[in-house]
Amino acid sequence: MSARPGKVSFVRFVWAVAAFVLAAVMIGAGIAQRTIFQGPRTETTAISAEDDTPYLLIDGAVLNQLPGTQTLRAQAPGDLFASYGRTADMQAWLSDSSYTHVTLGDDGGLDTAVVEPEQTAAEGDTGDDTASTEDPAAGGADAPGEGDAAADGDAATDDATEATAGRSPVGSDLWLDEYQQKDLLIAPLQLPEGMSVLVASDGTAPAPSKVTVTWPLQTSTPWAGPLIVGGGILMAVGVFLYILGIRHARRKRGPRRKGLPLPVTEPIDIATAEGDKGVISSSRARTRRSVGSGRRAFAVLPVVAVSALLFSGCSADAWPQLAPTPTPTPTTTVVAPEGQQAPAVTKAQAERILTRISATVADADAAMDGDLADTRLEGAALAARDTNYKLRGAIADYPAPAPILAKPLEIILPQAFDSWPRSVIAVADDETSKTSSIMIMTQQDAWADYKVSYIGSLEASTSLPKLAPAYIGAPQIEPDSPFLLLPPDEVAAAYSDIINKGEESEFYDLFESDGDQLRESIAADRQRRLDEFNQTGATTGNLQFSSAAGSQPPFALQTVESGAIVAVNINELDTVTPTNPDAVIKLLDNPTVKALTGVEQSATGFVTTYSDQVFFYVPGPGSNEKIRLLGYSSDLLDAKVIS
Repeated sequence: MSARPGKVSFVRFVWAVAAFVLAAVMIGAGIAQRTIFQGPRTETTAISAEDDTPYLLIDGAVLNQLPGTQTLRAQAPGDLFASYGRTADMQAWLSDSSYTHVTLGDDGGLDTAVVEPEQTAAEGDTGDDTASTEDPAAGGADAPGEGDAAADGDAATDDATEATAGRSPVGSDLWLDEYQQKDLLIAPLQLPEGMSVLVASDGTAPAPSKVTVTWPLQTSTPWAGPLIVGGGILMAVGVFLYILGIRHARRKRGPRRKGLPLPVTEPIDIATAEGDKGVISSSRARTRRSVGSGRRAFAVLPVVAVSALLFSGCSADAWPQLAPTPTPTPTTTVVAPEGQQAPAVTKAQAERILTRISATVADADAAMDGDLADTRLEGAALAARDTNYKLRGAIADYPAPAPILAKPLEIILPQAFDSWPRSVIAVADDETSKTSSIMIMTQQDAWADYKVSYIGSLEASTSLPKLAPAYIGAPQIEPDSPFLLLPPDEVAAAYSDIINKGEESEFYDLFESDGDQLRESIAADRQRRLDEFNQTGATTGNLQFSSAAGSQPPFALQTVESGAIVAVNINELDTVTPTNPDAVIKLLDNPTVKALTGVEQSATGFVTTYSDQVFFYVPGPGSNEKIRLLGYSSDLLDAKVIS
């Protein structure tokens, strides 16, 4: 005996309601986990600086008291500035200024203290004892009065304070990165230990007093996703059971009677409209299909709601992490030697510095402004630029110097040194001309900009030695180091001797001759000028060539295989003297020497100096390699009348 139709429909409705209720509970629980039960998603610490100092230094321990990325917010009227870098570098830059230092205390709270300039503290500690001590350099008892000395010291202190009080932190080469905004500054950070953040306005006005640091919190809800999805599935099942119950009830509507079925009749509607009087029309009763189609529109709504809820729980932290933790792929890393100091710059920092140098020098080249070039050049590189500007001012068609390449920066080898001066070797490519430049840029102190001291062109066939990664850096080699095939301070003199004597030089076997294009170009240029001189003034004059170490000190950084990249300065001298006491040397076809000396002829002769900036690879003493030329540049440096 089969169950009654009404009971079947009732059971289906009961299960549909049960599914709806359970789905609502599950979806509600899942949504509650993602909303009211989830808790705060961020943690914020407010930093208040009550003292009106121009700088606010936030220690790295404050930034790393919670895991995850940090978001720094500073609010104050006007321009706002923030930068980050190594804590030691930040403190060195602030050493002559008053600033507020925020550190993490032993109890986990924030400690705020005002740090006074080191020089002011040192002068304050001297007190009366300094005034009563004789100055040996001033001549003991014959020294000026103590009151005058104290007054001079106070004046010097006031001048130093005025000089540092208004120093803007914007654009310093010391920062790893910097941010500038107005009224509200928001800086996303992810700094490791040993880093600090500097917050300021313009270096004169007080630093922003409203500063906060925010960290994201790990608020995962692993069961929110399964609950929402499971509730959605149950809701779909409930909708399905509900529809089945309705269909079953409609299909079995009315009591069952035995006997023959009644004939099917159609209802007759007599139209009452005025135009249809007397017209009999029939209409078919709506079937279950037509009735059901009207109900389906209502069944779509729960499905849409379920879909929205399903998508709301699709984030990764809303699901349990069942997959095993992936095993990291082993990679080859280079570890810094024990005790080695930090690299001077990062690669991104070096790219930014070199871009600034390139732009400044380009402006100086266009304006022939030696003072502007002096802000980003020094040593042999600056001397060559100064001569070029002087010649371009006197000779209309004299060529401008080659620009300093900045991008792309292919190689960066920073000096591993925590103090100053610190230097960097960089190699940049010119994609248009397919040439490369190798440079050395140096920062003299924490407040100075990096300046290029050596620059040369690399040949296409040049193979650089193996270098340490930029994140490790390399130590500087002392000029008189005996741990190379030749000490750096002897490389320029030895190479000059080879240029002068060729194979007869005692140093000839130490240098690689194959591929040395500098020696080839010097020999070819000397022969050309000698041939021209013999055609014009060989009967009354004498032309001699010589080479010697230049005045610029060498610089060397260690390579991986115990060798070093060494940059040196070499001067080539062309000396023209008369051989007849009654003869004079005339500058007929030499406008450059004429422009530099300011004369057209001389009875004593002329000396013309060319400056070579040369880069070598010098191997270690146990290596089978020879000293190899890497790159160079040659520029006219000076011309003088022999006195």
